[in-house]
Amino acid sequence: MGGDTESLKSQVRKVFEGGGYVFATKAANIARDAGFTNPARLASNENPFGTSDAAINAAKEALCSGNRYPDETADSLVRALAEYHGDCGLKLNVVTGVGMDGVIENVIRTFIGAGDKVVVSTPTFSFYNLAVTAQGGVVENVRRREDFTVDVPEFVGACRGAKIAFLCSPNNPTGTITPAEDIEEILKGLLKENCMLFLDNAYVDFCDTDYRRLMKDYDNLIIGRTMSKAFGLAGMRVGYAFVPDWYLPYYKRAQTPFALNNISIAAAVGAIGDREFVKRYVNHVKEWRDAFEAGLKKYRMYPAGANFVMIDVAPQKSDDVVVKLAKKGVIVRSCASFPTLGDTFIRVSIGDSWENEMFLKAINEI
Repeated sequence: MGGDTESLKSQVRKVFEGGGYVFATKAANIARDAGFTNPARLASNENPFGTSDAAINAAKEALCSGNRYPDETADSLVRALAEYHGDCGLKLNVVTGVGMDGVIENVIRTFIGAGDKVVVSTPTFSFYNLAVTAQGGVVENVRRREDFTVDVPEFVGACRGAKIAFLCSPNNPTGTITPAEDIEEILKGLLKENCMLFLDNAYVDFCDTDYRRLMKDYDNLIIGRTMSKAFGLAGMRVGYAFVPDWYLPYYKRAQTPFALNNISIAAAVGAIGDREFVKRYVNHVKEWRDAFEAGLKKYRMYPAGANFVMIDVAPQKSDDVVVKLAKKGVIVRSCASFPTLGDTFIRVSIGDSWENEMFLKAINEI
């Protein structure tokens, strides 16, 4: 091979010389080495019920069109999502992306250039920071209160001079629900600063708080959603968002062409039609969240509105507890990689019943 690789490396932007998204893979290797071929997988907030038969059948049929480009507008999916959300009484503008990540990247692409300020409510999903930095923007993190609720005046104040702010509710990894009234207060404050709010609702299916009505009155609101969780399509990478009328053409111009493939689109439409599948899983999550709270003997669990819970394992360190649980065949997520959170928290997904029972037994033995 020719060329000076060190000189070529110098051409890569400095921001990518380290860091990157932290995946929960180490624990799986530890469980395997401990002899568990089928461990309890409670690290990635996946739907343990699998994928709806309606989605699978639709995806199989779509494989026959693998030689054709997908509909660039994903029109069948957009229409299905609009109908699904018709219960809120509003006509919502729906856009799609390759997972929530793809939606976030598209939104950032339309607003952020070199040096532009973005505010993020933290601790939270690290991809906001990664995507903003990749676009040349500058992130200002605003810490939540000690109980992980949002200090509304502080958050709004930090948004002076920012183009867009990110807030996740229910929040990942804390599970905290920000009341709709607080979000409305934030939107009012951000309007005065000419700032957009991206409200990440990836886990909103698992709580009783509805933010969709806010789209009617606030043109600075974008609500991100995903089909990875309640719909069981994590492997299909289907994200979507509700956007204001004025913003719709800008999003479409910035979007990667043919982003969603035929199989993902078909599977998503099929999944939307199987409402009983979603309802069964959501009820399962709510029941087991209560069971986790009742079943934990030694550690504090924080209130959660998601398909996971966050637990403080102090005085132990989260990384150590992850290893101990993995050796017992239970894979959970250490939250030590989440900026500003600290090193004593773990995130535990609500899995199948046997997985949840296995976790409770293991955590209470540590």
